[in-house]
Amino acid sequence: MSKFWRFKTVKNKIDEENESTENVLFLNGVIAEESWYSDDVTPKMFRDELNRYDGDITVWINSPGGDCFAASEIYTALKEHNGKITAKINGIAASAASVIAMAGDMVEMSPTSMIMIHNPSMMLYGQASELEQGIDFLNEVKESIINAYQIKTGLSRSKLSHLMDGETWMNAHSAHDMGFCDKILYGNDDSTDNQDMIFDKTTMVTNTIAAMRKKLKPIVKPEDSKYCIPSEQFEARLNLLK
Repeated sequence: MSKFWRFKTVKNKIDEENESTENVLFLNGVIAEESWYSDDVTPKMFRDELNRYDGDITVWINSPGGDCFAASEIYTALKEHNGKITAKINGIAASAASVIAMAGDMVEMSPTSMIMIHNPSMMLYGQASELEQGIDFLNEVKESIINAYQIKTGLSRSKLSHLMDGETWMNAHSAHDMGFCDKILYGNDDSTDNQDMIFDKTTMVTNTIAAMRKKLKPIVKPEDSKYCIPSEQFEARLNLLK
């Protein structure tokens, strides 16, 4: 399996005479492109590398997500580590990568970064009973993911479930407002704009329809209405988009 992580100890200059060291974990790309589900070697490799680093660790995340079981094991390993975990999102923490970010005692985001949360998915085939088992399995996986989000954010399970259903994308300010992020990097800590929005599919469709309705003008029915669409019929078509 190709490694999607890299540990490194870096030196940070404090002044002309002093410097500090920092343990850093870089998570880049797909989380376990080949599944950890039946792999005993790769998870152990990650844990062994993590255990070589005592004390605080900074985790830089730029990942579109991947294997939820790998994300779960990395999340747990970081939570068990004997030091403070600071998760820093410099690009994207989507799907399974967002779960790993929740392991941070402190979660910090670049002002240009994004978090995305959604429902788990997998390929299913077989008889009806097997498909039903697959649905039950995905529902349980979703509940386990909500556990991590709820511990970090304090949001209700129903709220988090709704956000996942809509495949929600959050910029740094939105994530900060909802508790997914503790700090926005490189800016004033008090500069959060309360008007920032989260973006999900349902909200975007609803807002688009509302905007179109505002632009509608009453349709005057002419003598020959053969080629005209009544406004009631147009309203009904708009409702089908929901």
